[in-house]
Amino acid sequence: MELFLTALSGIAWTIVYIVAIRIGFTQKTYAMPIAALGLNIAWEWIYAIYDLTGAPGPQAYINLVWALADVVILFTFFRYGRAEFPAFVTRPLFVAWGVAILGTSVAIQLLFIGEFGLADMRAASYSAFLQNLLMSGLFIAMFVARRGARGQSVIIAIAKWIGTLAPTLLLGVIQNSPFILGIGILCSVFDLAYIALLFWARTNPPRLAASTAVSEPAAATQERP
Repeated sequence: MELFLTALSGIAWTIVYIVAIRIGFTQKTYAMPIAALGLNIAWEWIYAIYDLTGAPGPQAYINLVWALADVVILFTFFRYGRAEFPAFVTRPLFVAWGVAILGTSVAIQLLFIGEFGLADMRAASYSAFLQNLLMSGLFIAMFVARRGARGQSVIIAIAKWIGTLAPTLLLGVIQNSPFILGIGILCSVFDLAYIALLFWARTNPPRLAASTAVSEPAAATQERP
């Protein structure tokens, strides 16, 4: 059962990354919130390198695949992400902000390691679930900011939910961690809400279009001197 849940999580998250990369290049945008992406990159590279230098198990190779995929998603952010921001955010400011988030993400992961120790799996599991909870909320925020499902996908949403649910069952239920179980349940609540939003967007495009049409004149008025 443990191997099955580990493999299920690995496959589901790999689907998330593959679809995010495809959407990034086809729609010329980024498909994962940068704060979540930064935390993912830091976590996956740190633990991929650590596990591969020891006695690597399946998770070590899964982490390496995710880490490499995240680099490609990060490229789509820096290549296309500037267009998602207001005009006053210049290209140098946008790049500096992205780099600052990456640096902060590495620092957060190192603080977890400093608190628990690199060999203590609580550092990896606690930080992973907390950043998953953040990601779940940020996907909803991205839907709201973009006023719809542009640059997003039901496949990503469902695969993210399954990819987090599997280790929730493994660590929270089988290995009896109340903290992980609680955070995992909260992730599922946000993930299911996000899935519902994406399905709602499919059946209510006129409402989303009307919302965008109303907001654009208001924004134009605010930009006038």
